[in-house]
This record gives sequence, C-alpha cells and structure tokens, in this order.
Amino acid sequence: MATRSPLPPLDAVSKGIIEQLQEDGRRSYAEIGKAVGLSEAAVRQRVQKLTESGVMQVVAVTDPLQLGFARQAMIGIRVEGDTRRVAEQLARFDAIDYVVLTAGSFDLLVEVVCEDDDRLIELLNRDIRRVDGVVSTETFVYLKLQKQHYNWGTR
Repeated sequence: MATRSPLPPLDAVSKGIIEQLQEDGRRSYAEIGKAVGLSEAAVRQRVQKLTESGVMQVVAVTDPLQLGFARQAMIGIRVEGDTRRVAEQLARFDAIDYVVLTAGSFDLLVEVVCEDDDRLIELLNRDIRRVDGVVSTETFVYLKLQKQHYNWGTR
C-alpha cells in the first residue's frame, strides 16, 4: 500500500462540483454546471478527472440496518510486524468496509458490517484473528449511529 503523493490543491470550481454532488449525488451535470459556471460537458470532464484521480467517488450510501445488517462494529487491532501487510490482508474481507493504519493504542482500526452477532464472532475468530501478524483485537459494538455525513473536505 503506497502512500499517495499530495495532489495539487483543488480549485474553487472543482470544490463546487464536489459540494453539489455531496448534496445530491444524482444531480445532473447541467444543474451542476449552472451552479458552478461551467458547461455540462466541462462538468462531465471534471467529474471524470476527480474520480479517476481518486479524489472522490460517487456512490449510493445505504443504511446497513435496512439492508439486513444488524451489527456494526469498530475493531482495534494490535499487530506484530508490518502493519501495511496486515492491512492489505484485512482489506480483502467483504465484511470489512474501512481499514486505517493508526498511531496510538491500536495499529489498525477496521469497521465491519455483519448480518448478526454470530457472523461478527465468526469474522473475528475465523478471519481476522487468523491473519498472520494479528496479536490482539478489541471490538467496539455500535449501539446507535447518531450521525454519519460525507459532506466534508471542500471548505
């Protein structure tokens, strides 16, 4: 997992496009163009460049509970050896939707979404704890999701 070199700062127009999509990911390029002062074709090109460069993704954000995933948790993981290698292995598990290398009490934090507690136990014991280099885990079960927003980063 290579560290990305910093991209040049985004200009005000690109930030405006991102803000428009954060408000409504289905907003048309024509509508966005009116808001930021570009043609529909120019917006389409900018969006393509922003997605290809990894600056943004346009995705449908779902509510796991309504899709039948009753258990979400954050798992702190202590690692022996190369944390990057362990992070790469953990990122391959479908139930893990977030992997971050940290500095602090844990070497890695992973967020998981599971159908139920039985699947969480299975994921911990059969999958995560069997990854070579994982020394220990601590699971923080989500009781209620109070706030989840994806509209940061442009201001």
